[in-house]
Amino acid sequence: MDRAELEQQLRGLHAASFGWALACCDRHRDDAEDVLQTVYVKIFDGKARFDGRASFKTWLFAVIRRTAAAQRRLRWFRFTSLDGHDRRDEREPADDCLIRAERTASLLRALASLARRQREILELVFYHDMTIEQAGATVGISVGSARVHYERGKKRLGALLNGERR
Repeated sequence: MDRAELEQQLRGLHAASFGWALACCDRHRDDAEDVLQTVYVKIFDGKARFDGRASFKTWLFAVIRRTAAAQRRLRWFRFTSLDGHDRRDEREPADDCLIRAERTASLLRALASLARRQREILELVFYHDMTIEQAGATVGISVGSARVHYERGKKRLGALLNGERR
């Protein structure tokens, strides 16, 4: 894939990529922006290369997920190595527009209480229009495991949302 084609693909997926980066960064906007910037640099520097084994979107989302995880590990390492220095988390609170409507707040609470894999698979399928197979490839699990996480996640999410409405 040449650079112009790569840029076109990335431009077309930017909004969805940022949404996935937000999900991978626990809805912290600054962290998601940093992750996405790092991913774009990796791609244009040739450190992350699309090999065509999956769709471009699936590959890109997997790169975003791995980059977010690496940055989380690095932040954790720095946090734990401060040895008594100021350890306050100075990040901004969650974006107000995400929690304005009660239904959105209920959904976010319910999603947050799901197991991480279930939440990732559901977000990829419902918010990023991936198939279960693509979502599984993105998070690095088999299709069978992805289907199990998808079904269990939907069932648990439904139960949580119904319980909150009562």
